[in-house]
Amino acid sequence: MTKMKSNTLQLFALVLAFLGMTSFVNAQKSYSLDSKSTFAVAGTSTLHDWEMKSASGTGTANLTIANSKLTDIESLTVTLPAETVKSEKKSMDKVAYETLKTDKNKTIKYVLKSVEKVNETTWELTGTYTIAGVSKVYKTTVKTTVTKDGLNLQGSNKITFTEFGMKSPTAMLGTIKTGQDLTIKFNLTFNL
Repeated sequence: MTKMKSNTLQLFALVLAFLGMTSFVNAQKSYSLDSKSTFAVAGTSTLHDWEMKSASGTGTANLTIANSKLTDIESLTVTLPAETVKSEKKSMDKVAYETLKTDKNKTIKYVLKSVEKVNETTWELTGTYTIAGVSKVYKTTVKTTVTKDGLNLQGSNKITFTEFGMKSPTAMLGTIKTGQDLTIKFNLTFNL
């Protein structure tokens, strides 16, 4: 009877140890946005297509990665200083900052509200963009890749100037007009 009790206790201890290891492997961890992450906004005008870029965002994500697979995105927040978004022309940047109302709204922000896993590498993120002081909720399909140190997310959203209370910029006394539609693109890497 004593030997059976001893074996039962050992088995119980092994099960507890295994459960402890499993919860450690699946533990949610906090990740920070890597400085190599990039953001872009692209649009059109009567003169040419254009794109403005930034690599100055900051952010955090609480993720669960188990056995080299993403199993949950608990939270994700990204903040981008609005005046770090730049084109190749300073005159265009100035017009963009006026449109973004950067004198009052210093940042562009994204905050995750909910997630839905589509498959191993595709997720649907629902979150709030705050641009030019106006907040709107969008659903975004992202491609995910687990990396050595964390996770890479790539995706884009179609938005319009009017959705965020902005007017399409014009230049050259109105002879050059910007199209209403914009595409926000991002390539984000979160590391431990």
